[in-house]
Amino acid sequence: MRLQRPARNLMTHAAAEHYRQIFDRRTPGQLRTLAHIKRFMERLVGDKAFRSALLENVDAPRTVSERYGIEVDPMEMLPLWRSSYLKYRLKPECASWPLAVMWDEYMREMLRHRDLLRDQGEMSMINPRFHAWRTRQIRRCNGELGGSAPSITHPVIAFELSEGCTVGCWFCGLSADRFKGYYEYSEEHAELWRGVVGVATEMFGSAARTGFCYWATDPIDNPDYDRFLFDYYQITGALPQTTTASPLKDQALTRRVLELFKRYGGVTNRFSVLSTNHLNQIHAAFSPEDLMGVELILQGKEALTAKAFAGRALARKEKLRAANNDDAIALLDRDHTTIACVSGFLVNMPRGRVQLVTPVPGSKRWPLGYRILDERFFRTPDEFRDGLQSIIDEHMLESPPPNLPIRFRGDLHYEAGSPHFHLRSRNIEHRILDDVAPISVGDLIACGDCTASELAVRVIAGGASALAVADLLDQLYTAGVIEEDLDDRFAWQTSEGITSRIEAAKDAASRTGVDHADSP
Repeated sequence: MRLQRPARNLMTHAAAEHYRQIFDRRTPGQLRTLAHIKRFMERLVGDKAFRSALLENVDAPRTVSERYGIEVDPMEMLPLWRSSYLKYRLKPECASWPLAVMWDEYMREMLRHRDLLRDQGEMSMINPRFHAWRTRQIRRCNGELGGSAPSITHPVIAFELSEGCTVGCWFCGLSADRFKGYYEYSEEHAELWRGVVGVATEMFGSAARTGFCYWATDPIDNPDYDRFLFDYYQITGALPQTTTASPLKDQALTRRVLELFKRYGGVTNRFSVLSTNHLNQIHAAFSPEDLMGVELILQGKEALTAKAFAGRALARKEKLRAANNDDAIALLDRDHTTIACVSGFLVNMPRGRVQLVTPVPGSKRWPLGYRILDERFFRTPDEFRDGLQSIIDEHMLESPPPNLPIRFRGDLHYEAGSPHFHLRSRNIEHRILDDVAPISVGDLIACGDCTASELAVRVIAGGASALAVADLLDQLYTAGVIEEDLDDRFAWQTSEGITSRIEAAKDAASRTGVDHADSP
């Protein structure tokens, strides 16, 4: 896979440059070898028959890899697949297996790229309030999400270019609706699309490059998908990442998308693989070299990967628990709490709707694994800009809201102490100096029975400095340990429930003669 530079002199950024260097610094021969190691690992994780065949041929595993068209010798990468050799992985002794060394080096580079993508959302200069809010959500997620947290890059915006999804995966973490149609690339739609992406770039700067064009949808359901992608690239200088569970549905479209990434890409695409048969079909349609820039997310029942317990997978978990089948839950539950990744704006182009969202663990309150803070509707780029700005003004505050209850996040365990108190989550422990007043600010927040203003009045009346109290509250707020989930308007909703609410709003608007775009 040899990436070509953009024809125009568009701005580059660290994440894209790092990604290109992963491939550019390797020779064609090294890339080909790496592609075949990658295919071996896909079979290892996703295909039970392949794993069994390797175990049956531990002394001659190359006969197995050749049977699958994989042109590398498994004996040169034993630490990747033989349990008795795992102890050598990432140690100097691993040099005896050069292909294992090659793969681990590649994976380290890809993990570094993931971290750079998270950094790419930095907006401290162009939009400091949004930047502070997103940073606070990242800190909260690091403590709240468990094993899901490190993989989340917190893009600032995502777009849906269809209504619903044709795939219908049983484990869909977003409980995608049934497919109702796609947003056509008509002259009118293209003009609005380019205007909306332009507004996002104007307001968020280079952070808009973190955006992507799917959510509870499959990109390949929209036959014009590649045209929307190319517009995004021309406006922002970055080609949005693609994840699809339907790479074979319209292979011509899939290959056009892959060709765009070969020319202009700076990020890995992903195919969700739903079964071993699906894996067979994908491997038959695309060579190892074709898929060097595509991560296969192996979701089949034979795969050694976990499902996030949100959306339909969360509903299945509850059914298993109701049937007293806790063993099945234990086999699946590996601390993977959500597939949502955006801390920012979710834009549905068919509906003309924008929501402020952020990841949370899947739960009865937030069954889709993300919190919805607010929403607006738009028909023009100007209305889109106004909607974004009004949400920012209302929700992206610099300090705890003075007239709302102030308490610690519900997932945190509070331990009183003097002069420090402790807050413990599943991943992180916070140790906070609590010496600004004769009475404990930590105890007052832990009780959760007063607003920020009331707390300040009580502490200041006890002899504390108003500035010191405000500074402590701001530090706790910035650290993401203060509960912000105080609004029930969007809670407890599945995607189907959200659709029903929107349709009801449209129906009510039609009866009153008010366009739904103006509805709250």
